[in-house]
Amino acid sequence: MYKNETVNTLETPFVKRNYKDTVFRMLFSDRHKLLALFNAINETAYEDVDALTVTTLENAIYMSVKNDISCVVDMRLNLYEHQSTINPNIPLRDLDYVSRTFSDYYANKDIYSPRIIRLPNPRFIIFYNGEQHQPARKEFRLSDAFYYKEANPNLELIVTQLNINPGYNDALLDSCPALKEYMLYVDRVRTHQKNMPLADAVNKAVDECIKENILAEFLRKNKSEVISMSIFEYDEKLHEKTMMDIGREEGLQEGLQQGLQQGLQQGLQQGLQTGIDTGITALISTLQEMNISSEVIVEKLMEKFGLDEEQAKGYLGI
Repeated sequence: MYKNETVNTLETPFVKRNYKDTVFRMLFSDRHKLLALFNAINETAYEDVDALTVTTLENAIYMSVKNDISCVVDMRLNLYEHQSTINPNIPLRDLDYVSRTFSDYYANKDIYSPRIIRLPNPRFIIFYNGEQHQPARKEFRLSDAFYYKEANPNLELIVTQLNINPGYNDALLDSCPALKEYMLYVDRVRTHQKNMPLADAVNKAVDECIKENILAEFLRKNKSEVISMSIFEYDEKLHEKTMMDIGREEGLQEGLQQGLQQGLQQGLQQGLQTGIDTGITALISTLQEMNISSEVIVEKLMEKFGLDEEQAKGYLGI
């Protein structure tokens, strides 16, 4: 289900969600960089890359998304995702992932045995660098999705989102140079893309980063792949935005039509009710001028307008 080897992201083109997390996957498929990231997150100091087992699931798709990078070191399981958008359903995705991963640990063991099966301690991390404002650290809980809220739910999974935009979590970034340089590269592309065509922005960002020794070796080695991924992602993002805009326009038109129909229907109902009220008021006035008792008026209102006794008395104020 997973392989103890470097993950080759180029074999899985269907996971290209955006250039940032695809570059993220490529960057941290390097076992030395992945171990450095693990140490930064867990405040450990492991040095032997052979002690690291890559556990990124092979051919595991949830909503057409494959988990970015995951690994185990010394029975500590870490799952890393990069996100440029907020996704409150990430705990559900990670639950699916960790269930599949744990199944490998007890695949050849008797789960009905009186001896406990030891599992690695899981930790779920999102590296966020989207443009929507987010705090330095934020937690998403599986229990937030539960229909009934409980103080101590029987099942819980916590995903920690770490903001890696400039000015956030500087200590973490300083402890993992690859992650910091990755953030700088993403920020450089984003800045240039505001002032020039996408292809020019990506090429300029790559050339600048190489010149300034930001992911220089990685970018030299993978320059064409990084550029093509970036263009692919932003074209896809533009297409998604266009479709969303079209959807909003269609939704607005449909909403206006529904509103008009509802308004017309409400107007008719209000007009009908006004007519009924006017008729009842006129009948009451006529019967009172004839000195008809309230009891009889109530009966007449119930008979003529189909009111119940309480409604009829309401019109009379009794």
